[in-house]
Amino acid sequence: MRPAAIDDTVDTTIDAGAPLVIAGVTSPHETTYLRSAGVRTPGNADPATADTVIALYSVTKAFTATAALQCVEDGLIDLDAPARDYVPEIGDLEVLTALDEDGTAHTRPPVRDITPRMLLLHTSGLGYDMFDSRYAALSRRRVTSATPLRDSITTPLLHDPGDRWTYGTSMDWMGLVIAAVRGQRLEDVFRERIYAPCGMASTSFDVTPDMRARLATVHRRNREGEIVATRATPPDTPELDMGGQGLFSTVPDILALLRVWLGDGTAPGGQALRPETLEWAVRGRPGLEITPLPAAIPALTRPAEFFPGREKSWAYSFLVNDDDVPGRRRAGSLSWAGLGNVFYWIDRTSGVAAVWAAQLLPFFDPVAADGVDAFERAVYDGAR
Repeated sequence: MRPAAIDDTVDTTIDAGAPLVIAGVTSPHETTYLRSAGVRTPGNADPATADTVIALYSVTKAFTATAALQCVEDGLIDLDAPARDYVPEIGDLEVLTALDEDGTAHTRPPVRDITPRMLLLHTSGLGYDMFDSRYAALSRRRVTSATPLRDSITTPLLHDPGDRWTYGTSMDWMGLVIAAVRGQRLEDVFRERIYAPCGMASTSFDVTPDMRARLATVHRRNREGEIVATRATPPDTPELDMGGQGLFSTVPDILALLRVWLGDGTAPGGQALRPETLEWAVRGRPGLEITPLPAAIPALTRPAEFFPGREKSWAYSFLVNDDDVPGRRRAGSLSWAGLGNVFYWIDRTSGVAAVWAAQLLPFFDPVAADGVDAFERAVYDGAR
């Protein structure tokens, strides 16, 4: 790793129009690189710093996966039991068979129950409206209510549970399962079992006054191609702690969680996951086909595919690269990303994990896709 080369990739991304980039690299024991550039807020041009608070979007899933496996270790979750045993409402979801032009959905009961294992593997049949035109049509007809987050996950299944991989709200339901078996709010579970052991000081579903003072503004690329600030302001406390999204954090805090997965499950405050749990969790389900993510809502995402043409599968609950990527991560590496172009990977073979974070929509915007690609290559520059 050559820090100067990594610096260049960050600066190039800022020059290309990204409002901010915060990038970090860690070994199993300590942060080895941390850099911030750009501005946190556009109005007064506050510079982005290492402790800038960012919206994680789907990076939240890494926290939920960790908490779910802790529940498995404690005997609270049977991965192959019906998930409705823990959260009865999930048993009400049916499979979408047809969608009329007026938006009327036709459904049938699924042929099998959704299990916690399916939720972790994203084989439950649940999707996201941004990646599926049928869901997008349904979301446009959704009646505004006092519980929009909960409404967003009570959607029909796109196929029978267990049939195939479909990326969606599975981990939101996993969060509800965790909260049910622990008898606590998901935030409290995370605080006791992840934030505290890992030494995280700025991670929460709740945006505290201290965190809000360091919160980055999310930007978006508009139809004219300009990158502009959004006006979205998160509430102090969410309607629902969503296991698939909703956390706010900092890059150093994310790196602290990645070290749990990069090493033997140990955190500064104790054992977060057992080594034997990590052994099977990182393997996941070899051979599970991971399909590209189309863009059903272009304002939120562009078509997205990680490492086109390369073999990939799914772990509990991360993307797995099944072979080496020349000049980059090694076979068996885990990774995923958040909607605001927050990317991470965990290369257990090389002993390297990293985070590259912007706060920019849509997902896979070319500035972000090119930036994180160059960043990863620079991280491995000279490594092998």
